[in-house]
Order: sequence, then C-alpha cells, then structure tokens
Amino acid sequence: MNTDESQMQVLPDLTNMVSVQPEATVSRTVMHTEGGNVVLFSFDTGQQLSEHTAAMPVFVQVLSGRLLIKGGDDEQEVAPGELVYFPTRLPHAITALEPSVMMLTMITPARARNAIDA
Repeated sequence: MNTDESQMQVLPDLTNMVSVQPEATVSRTVMHTEGGNVVLFSFDTGQQLSEHTAAMPVFVQVLSGRLLIKGGDDEQEVAPGELVYFPTRLPHAITALEPSVMMLTMITPARARNAIDA
C-alpha cells in the first residue's frame, strides 16, 4: 500500500484482512492516516467489546454478520451495509449475534507537523 499522505490509498477486500477465530475477538489496524485510523474487528458469536468510551468520534460499519450495538441508552441490531456513529465520550458496547467482521474508523484532528504536546 502507498503510504504517501498526498496520494489516494486503497485497501481491497477488507473482510478477508481479519478472520473470525473460535471464542475470540480479533483486531487489526489496517490504516493510520493524519486524520484517522481504521481498525478491523472480528467476533465469534457472543464475543463482545464491553462498554467503554472513546476520546474521539468513531464510525462502525458491519462488513459481515450481525452485531448488537449499544450507544448511550439506545440499542440496535446492525447488519452489513449499516453505519453507526458514536460521538466523543458516548458510552458504547458491541456484542456479536453471529460470527461477524466490522470496521471501526476513528476520526482524529489533523495536526501540524512537529506539534508539541504541552
């Protein structure tokens, strides 16, 4: 993959970049960019990400399978082709209803090069 931030980048066939493992949740970071990161997750049936918050906005897209997604006080079954958005700090949790793969996109603010954290 081209790592030049000034060029288009393509990841073909995301669903085959991570596989479902028996009784496990697997994650694989597949892209780091100046404005965000993309992480693939696979879940066996019943596996979950327990309730947590994120320090940045995130998008979740189901690539295969079905997930039960809780965000704040809402809970919904999500299938391939659906997209979920979590604003910063919203408590959320994910449970696989069947073997599933999802894509998590984290949105990070663009930073100036050589920026100093004080």
